[in-house]
This record gives sequence, C-alpha cells and structure tokens, in this order.
Amino acid sequence: MNSEKKRNGSNEENRPSQVLQQDLKDVIENGSVTTSNGAHTIHCLTVIGQIEGHYALSGENKTTKYEHVLPQLVAIEESRDIQGLLILLNTVGGDIEAGLALAELIAGMKKPTVSLVLGGGHSIGVPLAVSAKQSFIAPSATMTIHPVRINGLVLGVPQAFLHFRRMQERIIRFVTDHSHITHETFAKLCMNTDEMATDMGTVLDGEAAVAAGLIDRLGSLSEALSALHEMINRDL
Repeated sequence: MNSEKKRNGSNEENRPSQVLQQDLKDVIENGSVTTSNGAHTIHCLTVIGQIEGHYALSGENKTTKYEHVLPQLVAIEESRDIQGLLILLNTVGGDIEAGLALAELIAGMKKPTVSLVLGGGHSIGVPLAVSAKQSFIAPSATMTIHPVRINGLVLGVPQAFLHFRRMQERIIRFVTDHSHITHETFAKLCMNTDEMATDMGTVLDGEAAVAAGLIDRLGSLSEALSALHEMINRDL
C-alpha cells in the first residue's frame, strides 16, 4: 500500500516535467505549443522567417513550412481538447501560394482564432495576420504592403502581366474581405512610390496599421490572450 502510494506520488511529481519536455519538443519540431494552464486549452502557432512554398530554401534561412502547418491546422480544428488558436507572426513574407493557402485555412476555421504581429508581418504575412477572427499588432511591429514580386525569368508578354494583376487582385480581395481596410486604400498603399527608395509600397507601424483598418487592435500578448479567452467564453 505504502509502496503503491510512493509510486503514484513519484508519477505525479514527474508529470509536470514530462509535460514540459513534450512542450519543448513541440516548440523545437513544429514551432508550436498547446497550453492548458489557464482558463482554456489554447494552441499557439508561430509563423516566422520566410514562408516556404514548393521549393525548399537554404538551411540558413528561418522558415515556416506550409506542408507542416496545413495538417496542423486541420488537427487543431478537429481536436476536442483545443478551444482556441493564437497565431504569433514575425515573418518577412515568402511564397504567395503557400501563404494564401495558410490564410484561407485559418479564415475557414470555426474555432476562435487571434493573430498577433510581433516584429514584422510583411508581404504575404499581411493576409495571414488578417485571416484570424481578431487581429492584434504590437506598437513596435511593422507591416510592409507592396505589389506582387516574382523571382526568376519573367516573359515580357501581356499574358504574364495579366497573371500578376490577377494574383495581386486575389491578395487585395482576401485582405479587404477579412479586415476593415477598403480596396482603394489597400491598392493605394501597394502602389505608393514615395516611401520605399528602391521599391513600391508602404511600411505601416502598429498604430498606422490599426488606423488604416488593416489590423483590429493595438496590443501584445496579454491583450491577445484576453481577447481569445473572451471569444472562447462566448462560444461555450
């Protein structure tokens, strides 16, 4: 009897360390963690560095691999335990198709979702930031809005430029459908030639992004978590 209690007590003592080890493993392997220490069980997903698409980037680059995140989002949506999703963004952008695929999947989730831009949410990171049901940005963070860029050989034919225009329109339509910024304002920010020395576009800091209607609220981790808990409570 006493030996059984000792064994059970030992298991209870080891459980927190086992949970911590699993959390650390998830962070290292997937850039994500599920926490249930608060009022609700929340999954935290990070989108960092460059969003990797169909071509693998060099090992020196920090990347978010969309083929890893897509099934992860499905698992989060289907999980009976996870009640909400917090997305932390610090990305320079990356593959357009991959970024839009992730953004569409997040936007299609029924579970409460909150995004938080930290450092930067540039380029295709903009649709990802607005894909959540509520978006936040830290005051020191920035977001770069610019036209579609294509690497490699581009044929100088009308069909190629039509393709670029349609791709740009897809991005603008998604952003304006999932935020409070107007189509005209977003397109104007994309085509601005007065701000960036060697490119077209606009860089918005946290306050400017909120003022433009691109991001819902200014804040950091505590504000984002509070909003997520409120959304979960409303759904219960």
